[in-house]
Amino acid sequence: MKKEEEIYEARFQKHIDELKWLYMELYDDQEHFDELCASMKQFYDTRKKGLKASDLTREADPNWYKGSDILGMMMYTKMFGGNLKGVKKHLDYLKECGINYLHLMPLMESPKDRSDGGYAVADFRKVQPELGTIRDLESLASECRKQGISICLDFVMNHTSEDHEWAKRARAGEKEYQDRYFFYDNWDIPSQFEKTVPQVFPTTAPGNFTWLPEIEKVVMTTFYPYQWDLNYANPVVFNEMMYNFLYFANLGIDIIRIDAVPYIWKELGTSCRNLQKVHTIVRMMRMIGEIVCPGILLLGEVVMEPEKVVPYFGTPEKPECICSTM
Repeated sequence: MKKEEEIYEARFQKHIDELKWLYMELYDDQEHFDELCASMKQFYDTRKKGLKASDLTREADPNWYKGSDILGMMMYTKMFGGNLKGVKKHLDYLKECGINYLHLMPLMESPKDRSDGGYAVADFRKVQPELGTIRDLESLASECRKQGISICLDFVMNHTSEDHEWAKRARAGEKEYQDRYFFYDNWDIPSQFEKTVPQVFPTTAPGNFTWLPEIEKVVMTTFYPYQWDLNYANPVVFNEMMYNFLYFANLGIDIIRIDAVPYIWKELGTSCRNLQKVHTIVRMMRMIGEIVCPGILLLGEVVMEPEKVVPYFGTPEKPECICSTM
């Protein structure tokens, strides 16, 4: 136990100064920073011994994922195995194919009729019922590890489903939860945003905001009306989403693919794309991972032109994502 404490403390001390500096620069909130640090330790303490052993092995070989022997497959769980247990039953087939990197397309709970392929997450800690349970996902990850297969899972950071608990409470009028999104009483500020923010789907989902007639408010919805953008200027949002990130890591997920990462910081008068504070958030996320679960990798989904993709790698001294996809 003492050795584990020493390992954690060494990792923590390596990053704490920069992590605190960036957090305070962004939020200037000591209380929430202290809460974040305490929660990080809790996630480390509850991380299974096998995952901690994997962390140590991968720390000793930081280039473990750069070999030419990695062969990946992306799949929809339902189409391949019916459910997570079905995928687990077919791991021998994947091994025969030489697969050692398995990217499972979104499988967290989302509304069937308003899911955007699973990218409108209603609960970050529940699997879609027809695909199985969280325990099934954890069991699959464990078996994949034994078979030498790394699992990749999408982490939808930019928004939640309108069916998420936060969104439901925001719709019910709770100010604390409305502050986790971008709520406005009228179209004045949204109209100013629209002057500089491009539309993602101008034909199928025009505009970046949606009017909610039942509460007479406007909410930011960059992608679809049922996907409400999270407000990362609120430290509660950052902290809670980092806890979801660490939850996935502690299930045994090896690669966490950050969905729509360029969009996660919004500022009036900008394009709300690729802003510097996005990189601050991703850098903090990288350090949190290196403290708690250094065996995992961050993969950034950056659907941008090449010159805007490169910065998401960070620098050798201050890395962000291990790679970015276009």
